[in-house]
Amino acid sequence: MTTGARSRAVGTPVARVEGHAKVTGTARYAYEQPAGAGPPLYAHPVLSTVPHGRVRALETMAARTLDGVVTVLTPDNAGQLDDLRGAQDGELAVLQSNEVAFRGQFIAVVVAESPEAAQQAAGLVEADYDELPHHTELRGDSGDLYTPERVNPAFAPDTVEGDVDGALDSAEHMVDVTYLTPMEHNNPMEPHAAVALWEAEGGPADRPIPAGSDAERPSSDGVATVRLTLYASTQGAHTVRSTLAPLFGLRKEEMRVVSPHVGGGFGSKGMPHAHDVLAVLCARAVPGRAVKLALTRQQTFSLAGHRTPTLQRLRLAADSTGRMAAVAHEVTEHTSTVKEFAEQTACGTRMMYAAPNRRTAHRLAALNVPVPSWMRAPGEAPGIFALETAMDELASACELDPIELRLRNDPPLDPESGKPWSGRRLVECLRQGARRFGWQEGPPGSRRRREGDQLVGMGVAASTYPCYTSPGSRALVRHDGTEHYTVRIGAADIGTGTWTTLTQIAADALDRPVEAVTVEIGDTDLPHATVAGGSSGMASWGPTIVATARRFRTEHGQQPAAGAVMTGELPDNPDAEQFALHSFGAQFAEVRVDVDTGEVRVTRMLGVFSAGRIINPRTARSQFIGGMTMGLSMALHEHGVLDHRTGHVVNHDLASYHIAAHADIADVEAEWLEETDPHANTMGSRGIGEIGIVGAPAAVVNAVYDATGIRGRSLPLTPDKLVR
Repeated sequence: MTTGARSRAVGTPVARVEGHAKVTGTARYAYEQPAGAGPPLYAHPVLSTVPHGRVRALETMAARTLDGVVTVLTPDNAGQLDDLRGAQDGELAVLQSNEVAFRGQFIAVVVAESPEAAQQAAGLVEADYDELPHHTELRGDSGDLYTPERVNPAFAPDTVEGDVDGALDSAEHMVDVTYLTPMEHNNPMEPHAAVALWEAEGGPADRPIPAGSDAERPSSDGVATVRLTLYASTQGAHTVRSTLAPLFGLRKEEMRVVSPHVGGGFGSKGMPHAHDVLAVLCARAVPGRAVKLALTRQQTFSLAGHRTPTLQRLRLAADSTGRMAAVAHEVTEHTSTVKEFAEQTACGTRMMYAAPNRRTAHRLAALNVPVPSWMRAPGEAPGIFALETAMDELASACELDPIELRLRNDPPLDPESGKPWSGRRLVECLRQGARRFGWQEGPPGSRRRREGDQLVGMGVAASTYPCYTSPGSRALVRHDGTEHYTVRIGAADIGTGTWTTLTQIAADALDRPVEAVTVEIGDTDLPHATVAGGSSGMASWGPTIVATARRFRTEHGQQPAAGAVMTGELPDNPDAEQFALHSFGAQFAEVRVDVDTGEVRVTRMLGVFSAGRIINPRTARSQFIGGMTMGLSMALHEHGVLDHRTGHVVNHDLASYHIAAHADIADVEAEWLEETDPHANTMGSRGIGEIGIVGAPAAVVNAVYDATGIRGRSLPLTPDKLVR
């Protein structure tokens, strides 16, 4: 291994190492994976058509006798498994009872020789129900609201400091507003899919454990017995295995999960869902045959999670100079009856601005709705939308420029913990963005102008996202000889560029060019890695690789032997307890609103971010702009419409669930401050996958007010809300 000066890979716009495979179609996604010795079987589920009740009877004879059908699984014959039926996660107790908790729940599944036969047969299954009263509407005055024990991932649901009510009552300027956000659905490009293979008795179940595997070795001969293989579209192969294996009575080493390429997830693939369990149940019923299952786009609206709707009351108090005296953020949102998910909607408000009196609260309504789950920046995306829109309203009340209001309330320490910031540079982001965007100073509404039949305005909002690191990741470094190295870690690339950025990190840590390093990810045969969620992936996997590579160089010296191997794990970071670790950003938007139709066009967007050291500017820019685009979509388009009579999300496809398209996106730019955060990790970087969406909806809505004088307090801001 050479020690001379070498150009560093981290910080350079290296092209995606998997790019050629993706554009040539050779990168295999979950549904495309070959499995088993013979042709695969195909599964198509049958979904409930009532929102609450019990399946009294299922008529399956017509489906069973259709040509090509192998079996039809129902709660009567799918296998009553104690661990599955008693799963703490009720979403995963698939086909374990006849109870129906929401419309669109699995009640049966057809397995056939072709996807066409499976789909046709599923349409022949008839269900007879005992219906029960259902409740699907989120109401702030509901009598059955309750306080969860924690909000995602492990925050206290309520906080209070100081005399909030007294400060609100005596305020010179006060804003008291309620904001509404709807159900939103992740809709990644790749469908939620799984291919399961349950080995038949006496089948080819024994195989060597690869070097660096974290699988337990049940025998001294280095052979593990794999009974179940699952090719999954997931943000965490190891998370899928650790969750599902016990539900089927399997030890960890008896299950393998493979997921090298994932076509997007936005959080919806961060944890196993019911379709993963269903695929395994199908494979278990036909051992030795692989079973492929892909949810249709319509099915994902009830089976792949969604962002909960919210009712958010914001009260902000300020003195005559615009310095905040109090902030109160109270949230009501829904969860399902089979699994609680409490989104941390008000948590960002706890640390965003300096105010001596602060209160946040979360209340849940357990309804007959599909299970809500992670969606890009859960909590921060809807919560900071409300806070940053309320800040614009407070700027109006104080007759201040909205940037100046934020500058006056920028806290020197974390208001919640009292810790020093590892690097809060929000003020610089705001000022740099204002110069770059051509911001005209003045209170909201002062930038308004009319050009023909269009009203033009500008809006600004701040962004923040925590710097999370998840413990438990491990890595392996091996010298292959001829100056080439292999690095193994069971991480995930959901389209963010993990293949490339981990290669860059490993190359620098080994002091080798990127061409001399091959990274292997996306398989539980590789060392354990945590989930790609909460913008924690790179902050968890990168330092793990750095630590392992450094240990390799220390142990094996400058001239390692071919085959030299070293394993390592994520080191402790003592600074994580001493500093408040967050990223920040400033978002700017310019809009044009048609005075006759109310149509909103976002003509320009700019985001300026402080996120520590940027590993790869090319993939980072893609992430920032992708998040901002998703924020624009949240502001103007996305709305899952739930019919409360039937419990049905009626616009459950991409023809009627509107998302931002190419025609909606004009000039979108992202830039960042040049910095390194030495307290975050050995790389000095913080996660960037989610901060782009945070603040973007508020910037758009605030720009619409600047243009029209109409406040957008209910998303999405569709034309009907602007036409008077």
